[in-house]
Amino acid sequence: MTAPVTGRPFKVVAHRDLCAHHRYSLSADDVIWPDGTVTSYGVFRQPEAALIVPLTEERTTVIVRQWRHSWDTDAWELPAGTMEEGEEPLATARRELVEEVGLEARRWDPMGTARATAVSTMRFHLFLARDLAKVERRPEVYEQDMVVRELPLDEALELAADGTIQHAASIAALYRVQRFLAREGGPSAGR
Repeated sequence: MTAPVTGRPFKVVAHRDLCAHHRYSLSADDVIWPDGTVTSYGVFRQPEAALIVPLTEERTTVIVRQWRHSWDTDAWELPAGTMEEGEEPLATARRELVEEVGLEARRWDPMGTARATAVSTMRFHLFLARDLAKVERRPEVYEQDMVVRELPLDEALELAADGTIQHAASIAALYRVQRFLAREGGPSAGR
């Protein structure tokens, strides 16, 4: 049995920036492995994001549907958004909750992070938001087609399980919240 790899198992020997668009970029890194094998990795650099599971006292949550141009379809997801440069994850989460679904929360629990894909640097900061109050929605221009839907948390979990929700970070957040609530106990823990 070999020891697990605990660091970068190869040496980066070359880096090339291929293209960029706003805060997104694509590069290629040539690497050499200890046995002399040379290969190349593509790296898609993206800003980090915050994603929120809003939860009411009645154990409902909110999901949103909007068109995803790169997927060429619309998608159900949890409220989320990219972090501005220098912005803390919780500040992003607070801003996005207001913008997308018109809610403010007095209680925030971090649910860790999740990654999008192995070729992307994107990291999602996941949050459970509770003690909610309604405020006016302030969607951004590219969110004008967004549909907001309130539904029981258990139903949102079913939509994640059956593939209706395909957004990986939304699925991860829903299941982390379910586990967190089960461990927490009390009236929000569910049935």
